[in-house]
Amino acid sequence: MKLYFKQIELGPLQNFVYLIGSLETREAAVVDPAWDVPRILEIARQDEMRITTAIITHTHFDHINGVGDLLKATDAKVVVHKKELNDVPVSASNLKGLEGGDEISIGPIKLSVLHTPGHTPGSQCFLLGDRLIAGDTLFIGGCGRCDLPGGDAEQMYHSLSRLSRMDDQVIVHPGHNYAPKPTSTLQEEKSYNPFLKAKTVDQFLLLVGAARK
Repeated sequence: MKLYFKQIELGPLQNFVYLIGSLETREAAVVDPAWDVPRILEIARQDEMRITTAIITHTHFDHINGVGDLLKATDAKVVVHKKELNDVPVSASNLKGLEGGDEISIGPIKLSVLHTPGHTPGSQCFLLGDRLIAGDTLFIGGCGRCDLPGGDAEQMYHSLSRLSRMDDQVIVHPGHNYAPKPTSTLQEEKSYNPFLKAKTVDQFLLLVGAARK
């Protein structure tokens, strides 16, 4: 399996957009298409990759504002968690709902779907071998906000706890460039990220300034 993988920073909120695909079939997916679709398409074109899928970690505007432009240029399928299926403003014929445990195929490339609510009800991460596409669930040294509409701090604690049980060598690819470096490992995050170091729900709620429901 020959993997194609690009991390691209775009937009005023320092979003990371990812291109993932197979160098054998030249099929690619774009994770969270936003801000500058022409640049995303140009990078894929230069690399001789064909975008067939848009993968959505969650449906906040800064992660999906390029979906419409992407579909004007491609016939990509848009995959999003079922809890946020109605929050993507595109034709139902282009949409597919996901659940935790599902698998996304990009040619021979397989991504496992992890439902990680907390930032939003349908937030999801994607595991590709030793790479974790973490969206706004886990940042380098931080985690996504839980105080926006649909956020839930207790769910975020449990989602992060689940991620922390994964292999130490998994590489974290976050949804924003909010740290001095663009990636980390779970081993590093478990050592230094205060949100992963919280041992109980109450400790986590204190960190994020939330109260028990």
